[in-house]
Amino acid sequence: MRIANIAGRACIVVDDDHAVDVAVASDGRYGPDPMTVLEQWGDVVAWATDLPEGEATPFDPADLECPVPAPRQVFAIGLNYRGHAEESGMTLPEFPATFTKFPASLTGPYAEVLIDRPAVDYEVELVVVIGRAARDVAVDDAWSYVAGVTVGQDISDRHLQFAAGAQFSLGKSRPGYGPMGPWIVTVDELDDPNDLALGCSIDGEVLQSDRTSDLIFDVPTLVSELSGVLPLLPGDVIFTGTPSGIGAVRQPPRFLAPGDVVESWIEGVGRIRNVCV
Repeated sequence: MRIANIAGRACIVVDDDHAVDVAVASDGRYGPDPMTVLEQWGDVVAWATDLPEGEATPFDPADLECPVPAPRQVFAIGLNYRGHAEESGMTLPEFPATFTKFPASLTGPYAEVLIDRPAVDYEVELVVVIGRAARDVAVDDAWSYVAGVTVGQDISDRHLQFAAGAQFSLGKSRPGYGPMGPWIVTVDELDDPNDLALGCSIDGEVLQSDRTSDLIFDVPTLVSELSGVLPLLPGDVIFTGTPSGIGAVRQPPRFLAPGDVVESWIEGVGRIRNVCV
């Protein structure tokens, strides 16, 4: 199942042009707010297995907004691909290197990204969306706590990131620095959720390309480790880390500039496209 935020309303996407409005199709049993749907995720999924025929209507992809517009907690993982740790000259962590992107940074799959700083970087990431409260979750059970996954960009102000005493969160959290989408894809739609190709291009040039099977801490491990520290709540999101190829380590550095078109994709999930302005 693919669930999207279309003009502020939770919708189940049946193909790339048609979707079912959850509130309308359920006769108000479930509300239109995407966050409320995530709070009731198990019930909504069970209901959606038997959607009435003829409920789908056309939608404009330009109306797609951030599929998780107001999470209570946003986790982000640094140095989670071996190649990225090596290119950054950093020692591999023994525990997930966790920071936050503040929720105000999140935006939609086709939103413009304001570039008004000299060292703004790109980072394609698999983003995990939590579907039910998780505490002290075993690795083997972790996927059952996940509503689905989506594509994310961890846009980063490198000057602020490293000026703040290695506290990454502010440098990752300017408005628009967290594009996500185009929708949430449930795990059952993926042949192998632990092995997905992902990549990023700027103006058609592929700069990042890897597979999530190369994660140092895979999704089940992240859910288990984080839930062992604090509760994970429905609608929480986890940016799972970026592969090698970021702009800061290139020679010369390749930072984002107005006019750049950043495209990010994950196999079986979808593609987002963000124009820098």
